[in-house]
Amino acid sequence: MSTLERLIAELCPDGVEHRTLGDVAQYSSARIAAAAVNSESYVGVDNLLPDKQGKDFSNYVPQSGMLTRYEPNDILIGNIRPYLKKIWKSDCVGGTNGDVLVVHITDNMVSADYLYYVLSSDTFFTYDMQHAKGAKMPRGSKDAILRYDIPLPPLPIQQEIVRILDKFTELTAELTAELTTRKRQYEYYRSELLTFGDDVPMVSLDEICKITTGKLNANEQVKNGKYPFFTCDEIPYKIDSFAFDTEAIIISGNGSRIGHINYYNGKFNAYQRTYVLSSFVKINVMHLLYYMQAYLRDYIIINSKKGSVPYITLPMLTNYKVPVPSLGEQSRIVAILDRFDELTTDIANGLPAEIEARRKQYEYYRDKLLSFEDKVDAH
Repeated sequence: MSTLERLIAELCPDGVEHRTLGDVAQYSSARIAAAAVNSESYVGVDNLLPDKQGKDFSNYVPQSGMLTRYEPNDILIGNIRPYLKKIWKSDCVGGTNGDVLVVHITDNMVSADYLYYVLSSDTFFTYDMQHAKGAKMPRGSKDAILRYDIPLPPLPIQQEIVRILDKFTELTAELTAELTTRKRQYEYYRSELLTFGDDVPMVSLDEICKITTGKLNANEQVKNGKYPFFTCDEIPYKIDSFAFDTEAIIISGNGSRIGHINYYNGKFNAYQRTYVLSSFVKINVMHLLYYMQAYLRDYIIINSKKGSVPYITLPMLTNYKVPVPSLGEQSRIVAILDRFDELTTDIANGLPAEIEARRKQYEYYRDKLLSFEDKVDAH
């Protein structure tokens, strides 16, 4: 008999009590001044990462006013487009806005780690989407979320479940760290190859390609659309119409992923805050892509306008300088980088698949560990 089975047999042989989230937690009503937060402690929906990957640093931090305060062990949930599964358990004090829910535990018989595992389940996010309002930009129902049913075993059982699930998380983290190392090695060699001397001309971006923008609002995506729809998120959405049919480099123009680059060749559409580079002349498109992937984001972060949301202006791109060696040299560099990319993929071959397999295994065991019989009513 496992430790968990023994604890269940000893502490709750007749089943486990189920309570609603609102019975054991509430939304934070505490406030914190914007001046007291920074890029690490400010959490907006843009810097919460999809698929339960936690959070990143924020490129936008409010400069004035009051924010919703969160504390260590509070659970932050992105309340826009719940299907993105944005959730993070806090390890510090900070602030957020109305697009992020701050769940603060009020019952000392609930483990924050246990509750995080419950709320990071696909079951919870499916429930959240079922009660969300709005077709194009769904928003979770705060009232419905508080009605979400939670199995609440005694603390020793919660702690044992957390210990087991933490082991799965650690294994996935080790594989992810290995993959990150491989990517950094590739980025180093890419930088070496893309460093040129004074004999190579630096040419303004608008001299080697056409620069346009998309025309659509970000919420015009269609879940099962026919064409890619590039917004300022890293992964394109779908849409049923296309405005471009070309080989293009697409750049996120604002938000937390400002300066992120996608490459696409074919029919697609784009958000009005994305920049579309096309009609390339005197440049190998892959040479340009590799160079911009290496250096554009740093240039953008330094030069982006700091308004309510950081954004790129057209002059920033038209004035961006790109080294343009001979087409033969460009082809040589691209061939080497393609090979490095292939080698990196070969070295890391299986790691992404192994990570995904670990995650699926984790999801399976988490759901099993969080499934309990309802407590038998003695009456």
